[in-house]
Amino acid sequence: MQTSIALDQQRVKVPNVDVFFWIIKLLTTAMGEAASDFLVFHMNPYLAVGIGFFSFVAAMVLQLWVKKFIPWIYWLNAAMVALFGTMVADVMHVVMGIPYAVSTSFFAVLLVIVFSVWFKSERTLSIHSIYTFKRELFYWATVVTTFALGTALGDLTAFTFHLGFLTSGVLFLVVFAIPGIMRMVFKCNEILTFWFAYIMTRPLGASFADWTSKPKSMTGLAYGDGLVALVLTAFIIVFVGYVTIFQQGGSTLQ
Repeated sequence: MQTSIALDQQRVKVPNVDVFFWIIKLLTTAMGEAASDFLVFHMNPYLAVGIGFFSFVAAMVLQLWVKKFIPWIYWLNAAMVALFGTMVADVMHVVMGIPYAVSTSFFAVLLVIVFSVWFKSERTLSIHSIYTFKRELFYWATVVTTFALGTALGDLTAFTFHLGFLTSGVLFLVVFAIPGIMRMVFKCNEILTFWFAYIMTRPLGASFADWTSKPKSMTGLAYGDGLVALVLTAFIIVFVGYVTIFQQGGSTLQ
């Protein structure tokens, strides 16, 4: 029995949920927002979405192909999910003309469906148990949906509710902190608090990325999408390099 558990721990293909996990997660969400906007506005939008899609597929295939947790592959895939997830949400509004409130509601319902099917099939939503191919598929389906939901939610507060990027970022920062406080103080369910915080990382990171990159006429600091994307990519490389050297294992089973 102990041998079986040890083998399962070796096969877990997601990172430890620690401070570095949340830092890199926020950096990838912010980078995906800035990089997506840079590509869409500096080349043919259809070509940009095509590049985003094929980059996402290639990174996903690589992640699913490897048999253990490899930090740079996992975070490369997360970054490409951030890039393409942003594009999907933006296409629904810009190309299809769907209001942010509608797309936010759509992705929220879709996320509930993904969670429901995942739990019905596996009887758990814990990321500590991602050691089978099927569970990994459920995990990444959830991640993709949370990115699209978070993108739409961030745009909803910034544009539809006219809060602007900085105010939206501060709002999501407060909301992001709530599940951690609930977990530490009231010992709330670990799985619920994790996924709630995970969803909030997307609009949080994207709001601050937009605040630093967008022009002042849009309540931004006007540093530009390209520069912000490059700086965030550099930080991602540094932190992923650190966890690659010092944290080789995947998430611990509980």
